[in-house]
Amino acid sequence: MLDVALRMLFHDRAKFLITICAVAFAVTLVLVQVGLFRGLLGNATVTIERANADLWITSKNTPNIDFPHFFPESSVHRVRSVPGVERADNLLLAYVAMQLPTGAEETVVVYGLDDPKAWNLPWSVTEGSAESIRTGSRMLLDDSATRRFGRFQAGDYRELFGRRLEISGRTTEALSFTTMPIAFMSLRTGQGLQEGLFGGRASYILVKLAPGADPHAVATEIARRLPHNEVLTKTDWAARTRSYWVVSTGLGLNLALTVFLGILIGVTVVAQTLYAATLDHTREFGTLKAIGATSGHVCALVAVQAAIAGVGGYLLAIPCVLALRAGARQLGLDVILSPSLFGMVFIGSLGLCLGASLLTFRRIASIDPALVFRT
Repeated sequence: MLDVALRMLFHDRAKFLITICAVAFAVTLVLVQVGLFRGLLGNATVTIERANADLWITSKNTPNIDFPHFFPESSVHRVRSVPGVERADNLLLAYVAMQLPTGAEETVVVYGLDDPKAWNLPWSVTEGSAESIRTGSRMLLDDSATRRFGRFQAGDYRELFGRRLEISGRTTEALSFTTMPIAFMSLRTGQGLQEGLFGGRASYILVKLAPGADPHAVATEIARRLPHNEVLTKTDWAARTRSYWVVSTGLGLNLALTVFLGILIGVTVVAQTLYAATLDHTREFGTLKAIGATSGHVCALVAVQAAIAGVGGYLLAIPCVLALRAGARQLGLDVILSPSLFGMVFIGSLGLCLGASLLTFRRIASIDPALVFRT
């Protein structure tokens, strides 16, 4: 059966090539789109996931970590007095214009906190030390800034809102959903960038629970003491942030439409090719029936052809996907691909092709074996 299926497929190599290219296109589109989607969502919550905070305290109705609202920094004292709280510190998050040596301006996301090591923010320092930002007008700037801000190194200076800060080190992996690089500095340095707006204020309070403390009980007590704030666990805060970008921005709908179009194109081309092949090989199928093959046997042969097209298209797509991922990284975008995703897409590509082959089964069932005896 496999030998017959291969011979019929390769009889018209041009059509076979078009078929596997269509499948490869659909697989590439799905893998790259889903990978980009996962990469962007990973950027959106990377600081939440990396921070050593069990609870995050925000202003009411803050939609995600990138859209902070400000509240008095003195609120942290109420939190520190709650039983079960081991440590609580303010975090300032703000968007600041950085003046570049070229004279241009670019926006950087400022994370201002007093003890970066305690909260694991930043989590990956490649040059300098996280402790260096605790004193003086210093900051750690992420490597992702190189593409948009130009080359920089420890010891360089940049102006933020007209204030001159020293770059005391470099970090990696610190990106926001909008791919803006993150600059880490002390809370006071961040507040001093625009004293009228940031002075005496914070965006979030990070909370570390004492060993054995009940997160729900602690969160409830903090919420009682701070009625104008919300208290969220790390998991809930990350989920809210992801949900905002997926639902409110239409990112989820865009992904669904792109995947649907890729599948539609793949199914259409595969179905059309298999149906045309069935018409071209009607006499051959009739011959198989005349020598004892049932319609089920012939349908199985077509299904084997569809499976071969699915596997061939999938294998052709893999190097294309890896090349596109490498290109995306050069642009500062991460395409997150996992073995489970590859496995699901492989099963999906097989299902796509086998589903397309169903359209030919009715035609196969109607083939008369006597056709081979007619001139």
